[in-house]
Amino acid sequence: METVNLLGLTFDDLDVGEAVQILRGRPRAARFSYVVTPNADHIARLRRQPRLTQLYESALLCLLDSRAIHQAATWLGVPVPPVATGADLAAELLVALEPQTVAIIGMREAEVAALRARYPDLQFAHHAPPKNLLQDRLAFRRARDFAVRANARFTFIALGSPLQELLAYAIALQPHSTGTGLCIGSALEYCAGTAVRAPGWMRSHGLEWAYRLAREPVRLAGRYLVQDPPVFWELMAAFFSQRARQSPPDEPSRSMPAAISARGPYQPPRPLRLQKIQDAG
Repeated sequence: METVNLLGLTFDDLDVGEAVQILRGRPRAARFSYVVTPNADHIARLRRQPRLTQLYESALLCLLDSRAIHQAATWLGVPVPPVATGADLAAELLVALEPQTVAIIGMREAEVAALRARYPDLQFAHHAPPKNLLQDRLAFRRARDFAVRANARFTFIALGSPLQELLAYAIALQPHSTGTGLCIGSALEYCAGTAVRAPGWMRSHGLEWAYRLAREPVRLAGRYLVQDPPVFWELMAAFFSQRARQSPPDEPSRSMPAAISARGPYQPPRPLRLQKIQDAG
């Protein structure tokens, strides 16, 4: 599988359809692993908390969930993987699944009920942990153990970052855990129809963040306008670093005499060895 190194993370070079195909092709009894979909907010957090990088490096798949990053990298000529958002991944995977049990950690019961109505062929096993999950060790273990006991082929972890990645990592450490976890934030709310996603034209132009900011300015202003922009400055730095690596080394002009261009003290040429010329007569 091809990968792309970008902003300190190793992304899989996959679009949504290719990722879904790989996930559906995993053996039913495969050891539990999980998918992460980092966006600019995730990457900015990794700069503040670098120890979290291990959560992303340990994932089965790492997919880019930011059209803004993709467009900026494309404009700068920096190698970038396709965009495969958690929302698109969840939507395409749910449609592609044959009847089976799907586990969900997170969401409210009313949202899960709406999801059941939209996907009647799927059985949803639901666990709603308390909000202070990181501070409540017992509740964290209960959420972890729910995923192990559910034994579902797919477990959607809809808790927000970095909590969902921490929980997925904890599930993966359990010796009897199987299946695939998907760290997808609020993606299932879009699938259930209980949340409204940005219009298609805004998503295609990398403006989904602006739509969300307009709807929730108090919650998202600090994140989108203060914490995340340094990620794009980092892209600029990657661009200039790439240009520097591609620049040819300084070489002397081809027309410059060797006596001037050569390194070290000038060495005069050796005198030609004189040869006796035979008399033609």
